[in-house]
Amino acid sequence: MVWDVFCKVIDNYGDLGVCWRLCTNLAAQGTQVRLWVDDASALAWMAPEAHEQIDVRVWATSTVWPEPGDVVIEAFGCDLSLEFVARMAKRHRTHRVTWINLEYLTAEPYAEHCHGLPSPVFQGPGMGLTKHFFYPGFTPRTGGLLREPGLAARQIQFDRDAWLTKTGVMTSPAQHMRYVSLFCYEPSVLPALLAQLAHGPARTHLLVTAGRATEAVKAAIHTQNTFLGNIDKHEQLSISYLPTLSQLDFDHLLWACDLNFVRGEDSLVRAIWAGKPFVWHIYPQDDDAHHVKLHALLDTLDASPTARAWHRTWNGLSDGALPALEALWQDSLALVGRAHLQQQTDLCAQLQAFVAKPTVKAS
Repeated sequence: MVWDVFCKVIDNYGDLGVCWRLCTNLAAQGTQVRLWVDDASALAWMAPEAHEQIDVRVWATSTVWPEPGDVVIEAFGCDLSLEFVARMAKRHRTHRVTWINLEYLTAEPYAEHCHGLPSPVFQGPGMGLTKHFFYPGFTPRTGGLLREPGLAARQIQFDRDAWLTKTGVMTSPAQHMRYVSLFCYEPSVLPALLAQLAHGPARTHLLVTAGRATEAVKAAIHTQNTFLGNIDKHEQLSISYLPTLSQLDFDHLLWACDLNFVRGEDSLVRAIWAGKPFVWHIYPQDDDAHHVKLHALLDTLDASPTARAWHRTWNGLSDGALPALEALWQDSLALVGRAHLQQQTDLCAQLQAFVAKPTVKAS
């Protein structure tokens, strides 16, 4: 079978990251995939090793469209070209074409209610087709999460010291050093986190991802130094600013650290699979819809009071002071979530099963 996956890069490359991971999971099963993307530049660092079964194509207004594949994935409501939709409808007259809108990840109840629902097209160039809505999620009544085969085994074989040495973070075995990763937007309490790390009871090495997180940390340090002195020179805290990481090395970062601060959907899922304590920075929305989404996740994962307090404060839902950091080191949120979610069928396998159902028809 041939799958067409469509993606538009909105910001921060999170949409592209999810789509590339989906494509690699499909390709690993022997599926031929065409990834249509309007800006593929981030793949140079996100996925430097191209996959022979993934054909990356530029999605532009002047695109000359080939024959549509057997399955068309419209990622995150990115709105397909009407010309391509017309070609899908034409092909569907003689060959079944399954059209799926892959939705954003949420733990909110509507994901269960809307998962798999059809939306028939009664007019326009797509007349005769049916779009089905596919919701990733955290319960058996949703589409599950992206998880490639062999992930757990790969983590077991991971050599933390070797990876930290390779990246230049560790020059010699560090005794009693705690490692923290930081992948965030610009949380208002970031200076307070740095202050806790700098004056904590244990030595900590902070690994800061490239881009917005690096800029936020440097700005916070400048603010803190104005009041507290050279916080980044404090003997309890050392900082490494990382280059852009491939998806493979981002996993390694999460596995290497004792505590992970992550942002966006894909990194949330990878933090859960890593099984380490984590705090999620949810993408902020103007209408504060992310508040409900965050609480839904914490409820689904049965988060501890410590995890809830940290997530609320880190995401600006609480005006209080940042909770004490020490309680986070032993928080079991990721471990509990991982043990439960590993029992569910992964998203890629569920997509393939959904497509294979004879009842999933486009008319």
